Amino acid sequence: MRRTTGPGAISVTLCLLAAACTGAARQASAPTSPTPQSQVPPPSRSSTDEPAKGIFKLDHLVFVVMENRSFDHYFGTYPGADGIPKNVCVPDPEYNDRCSTPYHSTALINNGGPHGHPHSVIDVDGGKMDGFIRAAALGGDAFCLLHRDDPSCANSFGPQGQPDVMGYHNRNEIPNYWKYADEFVLNDRMFAPVDSWTLPAHMFLVSAWAANCATSKPMSCENDSVQAAGGLKWHPRKPPPYAWTDITYLLHEAGVSWKYYNAPGTCNIAPCDDSTSSDEGTPKAMNVLPGFVDVHQNHQMGNIQTHTELFDDAAAGSLPSVAWVVPGRGFSDHPGSRAPITAGQEFVTKVVNAIMEGPNWDSSAIFLTWDDWGGFYDHVPPPSVDENGYGMRVPSLVISPYAKEGFIDHQTLSFDAYLKLIEDRFLDGQRLDPKTDGRPDLRSTVREDVRQLGNLRKDFDFTQEPRKPLILDPTPP
Repeated sequence: MRRTTGPGAISVTLCLLAAACTGAARQASAPTSPTPQSQVPPPSRSSTDEPAKGIFKLDHLVFVVMENRSFDHYFGTYPGADGIPKNVCVPDPEYNDRCSTPYHSTALINNGGPHGHPHSVIDVDGGKMDGFIRAAALGGDAFCLLHRDDPSCANSFGPQGQPDVMGYHNRNEIPNYWKYADEFVLNDRMFAPVDSWTLPAHMFLVSAWAANCATSKPMSCENDSVQAAGGLKWHPRKPPPYAWTDITYLLHEAGVSWKYYNAPGTCNIAPCDDSTSSDEGTPKAMNVLPGFVDVHQNHQMGNIQTHTELFDDAAAGSLPSVAWVVPGRGFSDHPGSRAPITAGQEFVTKVVNAIMEGPNWDSSAIFLTWDDWGGFYDHVPPPSVDENGYGMRVPSLVISPYAKEGFIDHQTLSFDAYLKLIEDRFLDGQRLDPKTDGRPDLRSTVREDVRQLGNLRKDFDFTQEPRKPLILDPTPP
């Protein structure tokens, strides 16, 4: 296996993490503050960055989005990645004012921490990245933070009493994710699209915006990236509340096929009664497309299907051009759910295996990521791009027969890069731009065109022969 790194990597320091040395040198970067950059004027179409011919070998783009893990939490000790720096010690005011170091957690069930906008602000702390334990004290684990010797809290801390949010995993706990990184592409600067939680992250995933709308008209929507107090979640028996324009509108206008696969048992539209049990279905916060007005107006609700159809489509070679896959309760990787991370890894592996074993593999690319950081430690301050973000770094992988082998991409990325790739491949570079997309709204930024956003085309080598499938055991020993 060849390990290479991407162009434009920032200065690094090779180090071994004292608290959990793996014997592998890795790159580390610890900028002291966010680095706002200006954005280019938002053009309606790509001009100086025309799509490379190679991307037209990709007929199927599949985006699998799991929940609530930071990059350092899953890949902070991966060789060559911008991982956990040496001598990190985060202030721990709830434990005799000492500080806590990151530690290797072998626990398969994690608590995480609160992860709304206020907690992101505390965690980042102006670029110091030292507020994770202070923020955790505001969540449900506050009792254990104050009573670390209590027997009921035995699995919530590291060997020196470090809170769960300082824990990280490695190949031992998540071998399949690391194997995908070995063989394909790992993005070590993928930032959540906004410094907030799951709901706005998924809104940005499909629309590059999050808003609150007064009516069903897109011009009635005002910026609301925080979606506080549970956010404006849709209900199957009420009119869809998300009136701004999402990417499916452009796909429909261009005749490009798409599907959105959620878990069986999910209630998407009446007459289902929306009373699924706690262990069924996909929660509304990560199942947003049924709430978009344009999906209903375009009579596209039939494109919202379940994982059962995903596996059938993969086997039959009938994957759509663009697909999103969101997990369900019990296998989403959500910390605090009492479900082990092995359940999420099993689901992801089954999805990847199904696509690899199907007729569409040679023309597909799978993009695996997580929707927010879940309160877990990460050391890289998010860049500022506009009034909405970015958010904390999250894990991200690119799996494709044309993906570069063993490649670490250091470009600054966000979910906007997914939309950019969709638009360049299938829409001739058309953007979600209110000036040109035919369904204007009041968004202030064309996020796909901000200057600091990288381009996922750099993760592919379209001159190589399509690589053979890498079929992994969904439940590795």
